[in-house]
Amino acid sequence: MELLVVLVFGLVITAGTATVRAMLKDGHGHTPVVRSTESWTAGSLPSEPYTAALAWYLPGSPAQ
Repeated sequence: MELLVVLVFGLVITAGTATVRAMLKDGHGHTPVVRSTESWTAGSLPSEPYTAALAWYLPGSPAQ
């Protein structure tokens, strides 16, 4: 039983050390800034907000 406790304790220490080393190597979870060289396009998205199409329905809107 004592051997099992020692093995589990060793596994916990090893896993903790590996986790800390991976975090330090990865930069503490920070991701690099994405750099884009292509111009941004909206693709097939509409040119006006979705709520603008519902302006006739919204109370107090000038379209009423």
